[in-house]
Amino acid sequence: MARAMRIALYQPEIAGNVGAILRLAACFAVPVDIIMPTGFAFSDTRLKRAAMDYGKAADVTRHANFSAFDAVRRAEGRRLLLMSAHASQTLPDVQFHPDDVLMMGSESAGVPIEVRDLADIRVRIPMAPGFRSLNIAVSTGIAVAEALRQTGKFPQ
Repeated sequence: MARAMRIALYQPEIAGNVGAILRLAACFAVPVDIIMPTGFAFSDTRLKRAAMDYGKAADVTRHANFSAFDAVRRAEGRRLLLMSAHASQTLPDVQFHPDDVLMMGSESAGVPIEVRDLADIRVRIPMAPGFRSLNIAVSTGIAVAEALRQTGKFPQ
């Protein structure tokens, strides 16, 4: 059985964003890795409100830190694609693999340099001039949709 693409959230800070991403993940059958710590408690009502009843259907794995997450990813032989407003490679130019891990950095700080440097590919979503970034949940939806489209893995 083929391994599914995954979403990884690096130390997310906003419960509502994570809830929206969990809803997206459940609807598209894409598992989510959450790299701790988070900026909120997992019992947060904002997380539950954004995820609605879809949150329970999301396949979520929490990792104590980046090292724990990265050990699992490497053991599974998965590529790490970091979504970043500062990347030079654009989303339309990336060739996705069906078992890629699409990582989003924290809302306020992204990821540290040492995490950035471990990414196999750093990807930017192109935008109109004068705009620097999208909401993390919106970015996740755009990136996952393009990756699933390319790999023919949209749910039927």
